[in-house]
Amino acid sequence: MSTEVNQELTDKIASRMKLLVFVLVVVPMILMAIYTEYRFRSIKAIVPYQTAGERDEARMELDVIPFHPVVGQRLYVPAYSHIYHQEGDPYLLTVTLNIRNTDMDNKIVVTSVRYFDTGGKELRSLLTKPLLLSKLAATEFVIARDDKSGGSGSSFIVEWQAGSEVSQPIVETVMVDTSSTQGISFTASAVVLSEDVK
Repeated sequence: MSTEVNQELTDKIASRMKLLVFVLVVVPMILMAIYTEYRFRSIKAIVPYQTAGERDEARMELDVIPFHPVVGQRLYVPAYSHIYHQEGDPYLLTVTLNIRNTDMDNKIVVTSVRYFDTGGKELRSLLTKPLLLSKLAATEFVIARDDKSGGSGSSFIVEWQAGSEVSQPIVETVMVDTSSTQGISFTASAVVLSEDVK
């Protein structure tokens, strides 16, 4: 009889402990997850988002360059549409080419953006018309993660001009992948090939 009473008492205590753990641990975790998701959604709604390559008054395509070029450069920008990992397996990456006009007073015009593969073959031109970048404006060009054509040694050739002396633009690529549990991202900066105004 006492064994049955002890077993019944033990079962009641175990049942109450489970309920206590549920109320003190599981319920707060669920509420915290709901709150976090709500906060992320509200922050996402507040943060302005722009589509890659968006055109507006600060980043406008031109039919004619509005000045006589005085300075300009041809830049080589490394890109990696994939890198190798583990046993030499390719790891695909999204590539973003970012061009920033750093001058606080003057505009520049990006006259050419061409994408090359690892073997140096031109794959395509990413500009159909010259692109005006107003003071401190920036633009970007994206090579999708699934676009394997460039390879591990892909690159961009970027050309720009200005109608007066300007501070040099910052041109770089950002490579990123977040598809696995461990994301990867890194950047590569442009190298000046020539200073010209062709």
